[in-house]
Amino acid sequence: MTDVQDAPAGPVSYPFNRTDGIGLSEAYAHARDLPGLLRVQLPYGEPAWLATRYADARLVLGDRRFSRAEEERHDGPRQWAEQRVDGILSMDPPHHTRLRTLVAKAFTVHRVEKMRPDISRLADGLVDDLIAAGPPVDLVEDFALPIPVAVICQLLGVPVEDRPLFREWSDAALSTSGLTPEEFTTKREELRAYMAGLIARHREEHADDLMSALIQARDVDDRLSEPELVDLCVGILVAGHETTATQIPNFVYALLEHPDQLRRLSEEPALIPGAVEELLRFVPLGAGAAFPRYATEDIEVGGTLVHAGEPVLVAVGAANRDALRFSSPGVLDIERDGNQHLGFGHGVHHCLGAPLARVELQEALRALLTRLPGLRLAGDIVWKQQMIVRGPRTMPIGW
Repeated sequence: MTDVQDAPAGPVSYPFNRTDGIGLSEAYAHARDLPGLLRVQLPYGEPAWLATRYADARLVLGDRRFSRAEEERHDGPRQWAEQRVDGILSMDPPHHTRLRTLVAKAFTVHRVEKMRPDISRLADGLVDDLIAAGPPVDLVEDFALPIPVAVICQLLGVPVEDRPLFREWSDAALSTSGLTPEEFTTKREELRAYMAGLIARHREEHADDLMSALIQARDVDDRLSEPELVDLCVGILVAGHETTATQIPNFVYALLEHPDQLRRLSEEPALIPGAVEELLRFVPLGAGAAFPRYATEDIEVGGTLVHAGEPVLVAVGAANRDALRFSSPGVLDIERDGNQHLGFGHGVHHCLGAPLARVELQEALRALLTRLPGLRLAGDIVWKQQMIVRGPRTMPIGW
């Protein structure tokens, strides 16, 4: 029987990761070596336990005794001043299951694979534009962002001319301390108002897209409320493009930092699907853990007794570097076997759009690596600041 720690030490300041890069702070390695969980204090909210080991992370993410909805009753640990309601991300079953089921059929592996030829053509067309413009070009604005924006907007039936609006709204939705609470609320309501208007137009002009299917579920089957419909479409739009648009330049940056892996991948494009899984493991997307899980009863996690009502944050980037689960975890190995990373989460909140993100990431790397030999940085990267996700805001490249 393991010794259970029940006396919390004073919390340490969190998050650890720097935002001017994609490295993993050494503080996570120290935390993984502790006999129990680490007590941390974020800029706002109550202290929390931090899970950094792979087994502990899977337990917290997968065990139904941990609740996301419970955060609404607490001063949740967070990086931003205002307390936010994150829609489906803040729900537990059965309410979470009800909404997730309505969307899940749009993101099945089978349906997403049928989209691959169009995504491939989109990526190649953007590379054509890069070549025509000539280096240097901005990998983010000219390639990484247009791919997932075009795909998710097509799924939701967002008009082409409206797509540029979403950069500002998405940045606001994922901001940590870059906006005042009033500014955040204003941007959120602007996006909700736009989405409500788009839903109204779809009601008048039915289309074969995901939004129309959700409207059918609302109006005919009464399976969700009108506010749930609006927030679900907002959540799909933001989550459906921002993380992928950020990970494309992150992955390119990681490969440029590992030229042997870049060269191997360029020579053998068949390795790209496995490389994407390894990059999802290797690159920690977040500046720090977010979306706390609250224990609904006393639970032992990694040698620490987490009492009912206490929050636990899961550091996915640290868990993906746990030597107890991955051999040579600090090494980028595009041919790694058995790569059960947590890059898309785990449990009931496992990323709904994971199949789509995988195809977008695979096709983006294929187009870049097979058609731009000599891919390189061609200037200084400007990194995102005060955002939940880390990555380049601009990344000049040449070839």
